[in-house]
Amino acid sequence: MKAIIQRVKEASVSVDEQTIGIIGTGLVILLGIGLNDDEVICDWIVNKIVNLRIFPDENDVMNVSLKDCKGEILLISNFTVYGVTKKGFRPSWSKAAPPQEAENIYNKMLEKLKATGIKVEAGQFQAEMDVSLINWGPVTLTVEKENE
Repeated sequence: MKAIIQRVKEASVSVDEQTIGIIGTGLVILLGIGLNDDEVICDWIVNKIVNLRIFPDENDVMNVSLKDCKGEILLISNFTVYGVTKKGFRPSWSKAAPPQEAENIYNKMLEKLKATGIKVEAGQFQAEMDVSLINWGPVTLTVEKENE
């Protein structure tokens, strides 16, 4: 599983020009589901994301977690983070999970994030989405884990 996380001041997601999710200060997560991802990996990724100390403390040092600052999450499914670009000019998606499997894991991830008590909004799986955000910093990180 790969999660590209961006610290934001605000963000929203729209489908067919209708806003379906909006957050204030927090994280936008572009989530890619890999071939062997499972619930154990979801647990690890959720724990890592909500506890990463990437928000400023009173001294403007990145020392506060999303959980501690009561930030929000906008979760966006995004299989393209698994695009392999080593050969040629057309990315390969061979490491991304098939849509039905990916949707099941995505929904588990959504449930687990909501279970943390953090406000979570989400995009629509397999939809063409418009994501708007104000990247704060910018701070952008990759959080990833694969089954061994």
